[in-house]
Amino acid sequence: MMYQAYQNHMDMTAPWRAGAASALRYLNLVPEGVSDKLFGRLAAALELISRTSLTYARPAYGIGSVMVGNRELEVTEEVTYATPFGSLLHFKKQGAPEQPRMLLVAPMSGHFATLLRGTLKTLLQDHDVYITDWHNPRDIPLDQGKFGLDEYTEHLITFLDKIGPRAHMVAICQPSVSALAAAAIMSEDDHPARPATLTLMAGPIDTRIQPTKVNDFAKSKPIEWFEKNLINYVPLQCKGAFRQVYPGFIQLTAFVSMNLERHIKQHVDLADHLAKGEKEKADTIKTFYDEYFAVMDLPADFYIETIRDVFQEHLLPQGKLTWRGRPVNPASIKRMGLMTVEGEKDDICSIGQTLAAQDLCTGVRAYRKVHHMQAGVGHYGVFSGKRWNNEIYPLLRDFVHVNS
Repeated sequence: MMYQAYQNHMDMTAPWRAGAASALRYLNLVPEGVSDKLFGRLAAALELISRTSLTYARPAYGIGSVMVGNRELEVTEEVTYATPFGSLLHFKKQGAPEQPRMLLVAPMSGHFATLLRGTLKTLLQDHDVYITDWHNPRDIPLDQGKFGLDEYTEHLITFLDKIGPRAHMVAICQPSVSALAAAAIMSEDDHPARPATLTLMAGPIDTRIQPTKVNDFAKSKPIEWFEKNLINYVPLQCKGAFRQVYPGFIQLTAFVSMNLERHIKQHVDLADHLAKGEKEKADTIKTFYDEYFAVMDLPADFYIETIRDVFQEHLLPQGKLTWRGRPVNPASIKRMGLMTVEGEKDDICSIGQTLAAQDLCTGVRAYRKVHHMQAGVGHYGVFSGKRWNNEIYPLLRDFVHVNS
């Protein structure tokens, strides 16, 4: 009942946060120069109080336009297809030339697909991009059924089918296993919409290779421990009441605890910037935490099956993974380009774990295989930041265009 207790607490303290936000609005009406030091610190305190909550709603992608060549084109979001658990979201560019179609597969790991906003905006320059926009399980009624690894893979197959032939699939982190499984099943079936290329970025294909602390933790306890200690029921106040999930607030607590000193310092700095009226510096921190504190629950079946099949039993690299009872055979992937990308300093998915896909896909010709190890970046640097934009993305873009 931990999740229910947490939700009750947040509901009870909501008036305090609302009151702080209201007081802040009135305080901002005080003319400048009137005891700036005192009012600045009070305003900072009120804003921090008003921000002491998580949000379970997806933030906006906020991509209104993008540069294509030397032209700035308007971008609109269009839901191409949807299920209760996710939407195939198309970022349509007005007046764009024909470009390779791409499915960007977002992880289902406690945050929304908007975590890939920067990745998406970069890809939009040269590609016609769709994204897996996963829905929050706490908003999905129980009668809509379960969502596990099989359902995740099935969504990818369906989404590719909706996009059509010769699309390209790029999977970030956790969904690399499902993306590889979907590509293998579609290749084996000679599906007309099987992807032209598959790019796996910082994904846990074989976590037996140079295990990280995350990998060690996943193997340190029996699967029953995860079921007993981390799985909760969605609270009564939500549409998905009684659905079993791994709650987003527990996931966020784990993320924060890994770098607790850094997060404390960031909020001390935020208070200081707010008190001094350093709006630009404060906004940078607030923007980051607006996204970071937007959390999504994970369906219990998906979480438990991922821990068991990917991190504990390593079914894919051992040739034991199945989809709907069918063996998943990466060797069946043919006439498809395969690219793997890893980060030198990745402490979540270490060097070699994604590269393992190259050895599993024996049916892919050597000249269609590309591997890149990016020096100097950690996990997030593989798909965001300057080195992603300037060093990794050009390689990915060229790989996709050569295989289009």
